[in-house]
Amino acid sequence: MLPEHSIEVAFWNMQLGGLQMNYGYPDRKSDQSMLVQITEEYQPIVEVLRTKRGSMTNYNYLVVDSFSRRAVIVDPAWQMDVVEHAMSQAQASLEGVLLTHAHADHVDLAGVLSEKYGCPVWMSTREIEASGFSAANLVGIDESDWWIGGMKITPILTPGHTPGCFCYLIGDNLFTGDVLFVEGCGICPDVESAYQMFESLQRLKREIKPETRIFPGHSFGKAPGLNFTGVIRENIYLHFRDKKRFAEFRQRHVHNREKFFEFH
Repeated sequence: MLPEHSIEVAFWNMQLGGLQMNYGYPDRKSDQSMLVQITEEYQPIVEVLRTKRGSMTNYNYLVVDSFSRRAVIVDPAWQMDVVEHAMSQAQASLEGVLLTHAHADHVDLAGVLSEKYGCPVWMSTREIEASGFSAANLVGIDESDWWIGGMKITPILTPGHTPGCFCYLIGDNLFTGDVLFVEGCGICPDVESAYQMFESLQRLKREIKPETRIFPGHSFGKAPGLNFTGVIRENIYLHFRDKKRFAEFRQRHVHNREKFFEFH
């Protein structure tokens, strides 16, 4: 028996003339293989939202199921008008807020959106416990995946920047918050956290496909959406093989720490 999300995807394609079948579960192997192909090839729409407050620049991401128009938003912050304009243009129905971690520049609009649209706010249980974060409709989650329409959402625990950081894989798109930038990785508060960051980046290298597009919370100049192969080519932090050398470099003394926050 096929899962509900596969039937949903098939139904939408049927409505568009892409698949001829009756309601209910398919009873032919050809239908089943077509459903698998549809599910594997389907990709959501990613709307890149660049928002600012003062000198701080963030990237929020509206991820839309192109068939049902159901959507989630990743790390919404700073400019409600930008978020709502994007939702209106996409004709999207907000189904939830995905938070990579609890820092203020990534959660700024989470509670406001949750209250206005009556949707859940998802954050790792570990991050909630470590940070004390609270918001309307907050739901603590583990690494179990779930579906919004035709979009499979897979949380990946990647501690280092904070104890409970999540990256979210949706289709061939990875939303990395402050774990991984095109040009670097997030600040780590101490050496042990830097060791965790090293292991988190190694995990991403093992599990993420080369063609996956990377969407970080900030940019130092490179546009979001570069594939993982390109990020590996650009990013020195993905080339360390030893966690101690990685930590020494990550925690090195920098004369002008303000450069860490010169986001574009």
